Amino acid sequence: MTTNFAQELTSQPQMWLLAAKVASSTSLLPAPGARVAFVGCGTSLHVAQATAIYRERQGLGESDAFPASEMPLDRRYDLFVIISRSGTTTEVLDAARSVAPGTKILAVSAGDDTPLTKLVPNRIVLSFANEASIVQTRFATSVLALFLARFGWDVAASAARGESLLGQPVLEELDDVEQFVFLGRGVAVGLAAEAALKLREVLGVWTESYSTMEYRHGPIAAAGKRSLVWILDDAEPSIDTEIARTGARVVRGGGDPLAEIVRIHRVAQHLAAGRNIDPDNPPHLTRSIVLDRG
Repeated sequence: MTTNFAQELTSQPQMWLLAAKVASSTSLLPAPGARVAFVGCGTSLHVAQATAIYRERQGLGESDAFPASEMPLDRRYDLFVIISRSGTTTEVLDAARSVAPGTKILAVSAGDDTPLTKLVPNRIVLSFANEASIVQTRFATSVLALFLARFGWDVAASAARGESLLGQPVLEELDDVEQFVFLGRGVAVGLAAEAALKLREVLGVWTESYSTMEYRHGPIAAAGKRSLVWILDDAEPSIDTEIARTGARVVRGGGDPLAEIVRIHRVAQHLAAGRNIDPDNPPHLTRSIVLDRG
């Protein structure tokens, strides 16, 4: 069965290159030294988290990330970056309306004619990365590539690595896995959370995510022979042996967590096909989350 999810995930490396071109041609992205809050829901929140930690660690300015529903209204920022593929999510619109008058807002969306882009005059629209899928792949990673490219990441190298991973065999012998755990450091913390969310959305399975070193502090107690622990980067190799002692299978990324997310998306698609699951129609989810407050 050919699905939108399968088609869209394979286009990610090319989308990242397009996003990097946008990054080099716009003046709307956060300036060095600015105090910035990155805001989103679901997948967009995890993109916000990965972006914020990378920007701050590059020494480009204080950077925080919040769920749209938890955005602090009493804290001063130079810029709020609000990420929403649909531009219709209730909490995102509430957040945009709640920003103090005079504070700059940048909206990043997949469409130019949405409630969010009509509300926020400064916007970056990645229409080329828009998706038919309910479950996000290429829009989210393209937004991340947009910011990473501006903040110093070699997006072209990630795209080349991603293309290489698309041509490699998918991980096999996963049918007996009951628990999927994703770990990482830095950018990979947000991407680990996104990886866990993706398998949860597509497959409805037990998934978790942690900062790599935090996994030692309690969560490892649930690991066993039916666990797979996927570490998205090459940091903290000392933990691999410790995890292996639990009987869990350990998978390591090649040092590029952005590229590694393509590999994880392929596993989600592979398992969905093997379990006769349609990833384009996940239960209880819709492409746009709009609350009925009437």
